[in-house]
Amino acid sequence: MAASGFCFYFLVFLVAFGASLEAANGQLSTKFYKSTCPKALSIVQEGVAAAIKNETRMGASLLRLHFHDCFVNGCDGSVLLDDTANFVGEKTAIPNNNSARGFNVVDDIKAKLEESCPGVVSCADLLAIAARDSTVYLGGPSWNVRLGRRDSTTASKSAANASIPPPTSNLSAIISSFAAQGLSLKDMVALVGAHTIGLARCTSFRDHIYNDTNIDKSFAKSLRQICPKTGNDSVLADLDLKTPFYFDKFYYMNLLKKKGLLHSDQEFFNGGSTDQMVNAFAKNTSLFFEDFSIAMVKMGNIKPLTGNAGQIRINCRRVN
Repeated sequence: MAASGFCFYFLVFLVAFGASLEAANGQLSTKFYKSTCPKALSIVQEGVAAAIKNETRMGASLLRLHFHDCFVNGCDGSVLLDDTANFVGEKTAIPNNNSARGFNVVDDIKAKLEESCPGVVSCADLLAIAARDSTVYLGGPSWNVRLGRRDSTTASKSAANASIPPPTSNLSAIISSFAAQGLSLKDMVALVGAHTIGLARCTSFRDHIYNDTNIDKSFAKSLRQICPKTGNDSVLADLDLKTPFYFDKFYYMNLLKKKGLLHSDQEFFNGGSTDQMVNAFAKNTSLFFEDFSIAMVKMGNIKPLTGNAGQIRINCRRVN
């Protein structure tokens, strides 16, 4: 019995040591919090579920936070930092200002994590887990989230403006933005499928509905009724006009009908190099889900801080 007990605890030690060693070597691990914060995944999952139940749109908002975090100097929780005397953060950058949301939900989940295991779970990891849980809650695929990221001690408004492609981008610019993050053409087309959920402001699609020709005329006309050439900047429209709160392949099906809400959306099906992939995802939910999951894991591994780099923030909004 004693020998069995020793073997069990030694095995637990090996698992924890292996996960810690992976992170120290710059490799994330799906088992990173198994011994140091065993309830971490369930705490985040419960917090995400409660937030989406309270406001369905929040699922898309949390997923988007992870995207916008990873695209700016890696997945390091920098998008969550408030401005300080030393730096202007990313919240007021053009892609995020009056747009990025869900910060209070992150605060609430982080507070519960701190109660359970103080100073252990990073804000960057919280965002990665919340992105997966939001996707699943809204009917999308699941994947094993690799963990062990640490949090940055700074943020950059200018880097956010430079790194996140705006909704007015053409295909070549979007391809360049994703390639700069080490993401392939397939990764890119799969990841933009996240626009199967969520909303966008009038300012983001105004040019598309008034100035572009690659848009269904009746679709454009209906949007002009809520988004005039001037004013109503904050009026919202569904990114997926069919099922805006359900994670499915309708985003791609809309593109085939020239009903992408954003200029950048319709660029993926406009006679270019991504048309074939859009067609494939529009026909096959399983293929989309599989490639989306693979791409999310890949995106989540963009330049993470590990080992002794960065810190584990106690409050996601500010450096310790």
